[in-house]
Amino acid sequence: MLAGEVMSPGVLTVSLDASIYDAAELMVSAEVSALPVTDSRGHLAGIVSEADLMRRTEIGTEPHKGWLARVFADGLGAAAEYVTLHSRRVRDVMTKDVVMVREDAPLAEVADLMAKHKIKRVPVVRANKVVGILSRANLVRALLSRDPKLPAERPSDEALRRAVEAAVKGQPWSSPWPVNVLVSAGVAHLWGFVGADAAITAYRVAAENVPGVRKVKSHLRHMPAAVLLGV
Repeated sequence: MLAGEVMSPGVLTVSLDASIYDAAELMVSAEVSALPVTDSRGHLAGIVSEADLMRRTEIGTEPHKGWLARVFADGLGAAAEYVTLHSRRVRDVMTKDVVMVREDAPLAEVADLMAKHKIKRVPVVRANKVVGILSRANLVRALLSRDPKLPAERPSDEALRRAVEAAVKGQPWSSPWPVNVLVSAGVAHLWGFVGADAAITAYRVAAENVPGVRKVKSHLRHMPAAVLLGV
């Protein structure tokens, strides 16, 4: 799936020349936590979020530094912090280095960017103009759209048994000892020995992902230690 297929279109934006109060009012009214900031040509210039507005002198939430931090503070850093805490212009408090993606970006790329930069959303752009926002919630909705449905005609128990066996065959976590699969009325029963709890879980998940399997009952057990040691 691609970013353009799951993004939220018709995204609200705020201009570079807007005040922080304009941005705050728009965020509260629209119930969004961030707004892309655009220049006079409609190009993406930054993004302003709740995090950019939560540290403000007006409401007494500016950070309080200890004496050691004040001693080693440099002038440039202090000036930048002063602007962030006191400016009433969006252009001064917004995040300027915006992580963005194109409409044709695969969702795997989007998820990697979110994880790397520890962000919750990315603007989706076309020719540097914002056409949507893609958030973690959009990724979850994409997952929901892939929720497997039962086939119109349920496979036979024998077909399901073969499908479950095929799903676990050759996996790196497959047990070196025989694992028997029995399917009755769509319920898959797993019998045998494995070496670890993680393998028991992996067998269950693999069986659950076979279309038509209604339920999985695992009777898998750990191989006795004496057997593992070759005693």
